[in-house]
Amino acid sequence: MRLTNPAAVIFDCDGVLVDSEILAIEVEIVMLAELGLTYEPAEYRRRFLGLHDHDFREALDVDCRAATGRPLPADFLHRTHERRLAACKERLVEVTGASSAIAALTKPKAVASSSPTAFLREKLALGGLLEVFDPHVYSADHVGRGKPHPDVFLHAARNLSVDPAACVAIEDSVNGVLSARAAGMEVWGFLGGGHMDEDAARRLAEAGAHRMVADWREARGLFAAFG
Repeated sequence: MRLTNPAAVIFDCDGVLVDSEILAIEVEIVMLAELGLTYEPAEYRRRFLGLHDHDFREALDVDCRAATGRPLPADFLHRTHERRLAACKERLVEVTGASSAIAALTKPKAVASSSPTAFLREKLALGGLLEVFDPHVYSADHVGRGKPHPDVFLHAARNLSVDPAACVAIEDSVNGVLSARAAGMEVWGFLGGGHMDEDAARRLAEAGAHRMVADWREARGLFAAFG
């Protein structure tokens, strides 16, 4: 049953609040191609978006060994992070309409992200959104397991002192939807990030998203309808 008066709204960061996923994918695809690893775009998004860097690296290592007979280079994650950070410092912006929609939200709110804590906070700051959420900015670093496990969403709800079942989570990735669903939350699949493709709604629906939200203009209207 849909929540008409949720106790809180919990947001993913990358590709929902700030348009960082399109930059990260751009960096990662180039670096992986240099190693001889290529991916079909929709499958890449389905598998890897929303993962903590540790889990991302482990999955890539398996792929690298299978495709090339060699392990993923030990410094791959470090080099990837440096390139992502540089791209964000040069080009990162909020997802269009995020700040105004969130300013109109009167419910308690938090961020629950797979990004490492320092990078998560920097991206929110670059997008002008850190002060909107602070101190309720939570990374998978704060818990035992990253998405698709529910830990980071449960951690955010606990710190907001709300029942997870009374929360709406807004997510753009399959792993994020699975995480929020496992936490017992209502999940909105967000389609407004610059990295989203024409197959995104299907992927998020198959993962269990309860509804799709096209952009922050639509989300703001839904927020206004909360009791």
